[in-house]
Amino acid sequence: MLSQAALGMCAMMKGIGISQIVRSVYFAGAVLALVAVALSGRLAEKMPASYGLAARIPAKAYLNLPDHANGVFPRLLSQTGVFKNTPECIPNEALIPYDLIVPFWSDGAVKTRWVAVPDATIKFSPGGEWAFPRGTVFVKMFDLPVDETNPSVTRRLETRLLVCDEAGGVYGLVYKWRADNSDADLLDAGLTEAVSVKTAGGSRTQMWVYPSRQDCLVCHTANAGLVLGVKTRQLNRTFTYPSGVSDNELRAWNHIGLFDSKLNESNLIAYPTLARADDASRSLEDRARSYLDVNCAGCHRPGGTVAYFDARYDTPLIRQNLIDGPVLIDQRIDNPRIVAPNDIWRSILFMRANTTEAFKMPQLAHNELDRASMDLLRKWIESLPGQPVLPPPVISPRGGTFSREVEVTLTSEPGATIRYTLNGTVPTKSDLLYEKPVLIKGPTFLRAKAFKPGFKKSITVQEIYIVGE
Repeated sequence: MLSQAALGMCAMMKGIGISQIVRSVYFAGAVLALVAVALSGRLAEKMPASYGLAARIPAKAYLNLPDHANGVFPRLLSQTGVFKNTPECIPNEALIPYDLIVPFWSDGAVKTRWVAVPDATIKFSPGGEWAFPRGTVFVKMFDLPVDETNPSVTRRLETRLLVCDEAGGVYGLVYKWRADNSDADLLDAGLTEAVSVKTAGGSRTQMWVYPSRQDCLVCHTANAGLVLGVKTRQLNRTFTYPSGVSDNELRAWNHIGLFDSKLNESNLIAYPTLARADDASRSLEDRARSYLDVNCAGCHRPGGTVAYFDARYDTPLIRQNLIDGPVLIDQRIDNPRIVAPNDIWRSILFMRANTTEAFKMPQLAHNELDRASMDLLRKWIESLPGQPVLPPPVISPRGGTFSREVEVTLTSEPGATIRYTLNGTVPTKSDLLYEKPVLIKGPTFLRAKAFKPGFKKSITVQEIYIVGE
């Protein structure tokens, strides 16, 4: 507070009465107090008064599972110690529920997750992977929506367990639920099942793949950190716990002492956080790179599969070698790139993610397209600075075997010209100009490409026709 002498000097200098200055000082103090109250209120909104997890209940190491992959496995899920009420999926009290910001795409299945951590701590890292104590068991339920007119109708398919074993590795088990949901049986090998899904006009069949134990190890490698989803950038999010408290998962886990070092809660906001595909508050780049981190980075990283790019989110984009990065397999596309700016047709990453054919990526658990994520990748690629590119011509009808001659039409966007060949060579601007339907009378390998001033030429498209008796 200013002294009376100081206030008097101010009054003389500015011709303002002391009482006015005193009121001004008190007013400023009141404003500061209101600002402080507002800030404290905003902080209170971010940090709940209580924690999502009140106390830790250490789990029995391995639950009722063996400590190595060659042990004797319980034949029923009810024998594993995961659930205290298996038909109702009520977990053992020591199991901690959790969720991820960006889940791995699993053909549209809804997943529910828990982890059982023994009386030991997790080696925490703000970036990269965490290290989990031996005896930790991860539990993941898969429920598939089976009614497109009512997505809340689901079928319980499987429960997967991932166990951190005594040797410092992991092994996986898959339990397939019975039709009456009374229990789930251990699968000794992989299995593919046709699941009926109700549609507005009837029904369709969706193929569901239950992975083998070896399939689990294809992704859960030492190079990828063994445990794929549970890390800082996935758990730095709000989760509503069974207690009803919504809390940041890192904060809740820190509170019950799961980490090897105590975290400063004020640092959580600075830790990396992945972005959901539908999170409009984050950039297209952040959201696209988050998708790639979850669905590709297990293999596409240093020391992983043979490739030229690093899909990990915590690798800066400029060092990921994604944009304009060279490819190993060109899929017979001219000038292909991992990601070709503003050109989805030459972006091999998009091509392989946006298909369920044999060259699809990821190769496992990918029988249905993740359309929302593919739309995200498309928008991101098309937002990158680059020359406008022509889409490839459309050839109709598609190639195949025909009993008689067939008339083939080629279409492209307005203003574009189409060049084509009938001998399998790549069309150039000097090849045949498409002006009218092409009559195919015998075996023909038709290839076509579109050209337009100011645009990058299209990729080549092709069809093979077998004509004859």
